Amino acid sequence: MSKVGLVLGGGGITGAAYELAALMAIHMATSWDPNSSEVIIGTSAGSFVAGTVRSGRLSIDSLARHDESRKDVADRIRSAVYRRRRPGGVRRWIRHGLVPGIRKPGVSLILGSPAPFDAGGIGEWLTDEIGDFAEGWPDDSTVVVAYELEAKRRVAFGTLDAPDVELRHAVSASSAVPLIFAPYELDGRHYVDGGVASGTHADLLLANDEPLDFVLIIAPMAADEIREGGRFYEGIFDRVGRAALDAEIEMIHEAWPTTEVLAITPSVDVQALMGPNPMSASAAVPAFIKTLASLRMKLAKPEVWEMLCRHLTPTSHPSRGR
Repeated sequence: MSKVGLVLGGGGITGAAYELAALMAIHMATSWDPNSSEVIIGTSAGSFVAGTVRSGRLSIDSLARHDESRKDVADRIRSAVYRRRRPGGVRRWIRHGLVPGIRKPGVSLILGSPAPFDAGGIGEWLTDEIGDFAEGWPDDSTVVVAYELEAKRRVAFGTLDAPDVELRHAVSASSAVPLIFAPYELDGRHYVDGGVASGTHADLLLANDEPLDFVLIIAPMAADEIREGGRFYEGIFDRVGRAALDAEIEMIHEAWPTTEVLAITPSVDVQALMGPNPMSASAAVPAFIKTLASLRMKLAKPEVWEMLCRHLTPTSHPSRGR
């Protein structure tokens, strides 16, 4: 049986919908259980999906429950994710974002910025989906990536170098998108979305004790197809995300020459439903449905299908994470 590394990238609410649908499409095509992965790395939206997979709760109902309309789903997600917070944090932003950003212009300018929402709501959304599992940490190798403001570095929760935290807190920290969510505080340290360093962090797989046979990357914000009619910033996000992902894949190939890597990104028709606002709760169900349809064609490509058949074998422990 192949040893598989699963990388789940950032992409907001619609990115989480895309990843859930992509994993379901792959499972339906191959009977492979993503929870059998040797390692799972999740960033931002991908951390939410990683928790869903490791809990053994991934199913066709992972996004929408059987008795819910699209509006019901959007209202439930919106009420969980967008939890208002008290104003504040200007001093922290000046210290960790504004001043460093002036000295060296770039994304650091917005790090630590005041924001209207508390990312803890995302952790509560996860807890609502997977129950008490969110209050511990998976037994199987799972990494959730955030960015620490004080140390100005990525932090890979679930590794020896990172603080021990509950999964729900790690997911909240990893998903604290600047300008939307305030930095998430854990033991006096402040964290923002791991996507400010990279949307995928696939290179962290190289810490595995042995080379993996297959790396599956699902990256909602690293598309290599040009978005039709997209906003200018959508193309920028894709180019930056794809450049980081390509560099990470090259590192994997250099370290593990025999490892096969497959990156799955949204097609143009799925992108149209996911944009222009990846944090849109209303777009989650349409993106999920469209992804299920589009993945059938993507997975059927001979070079993709042959790779999946070599590595993704049916697994017999769908509740491994529980």
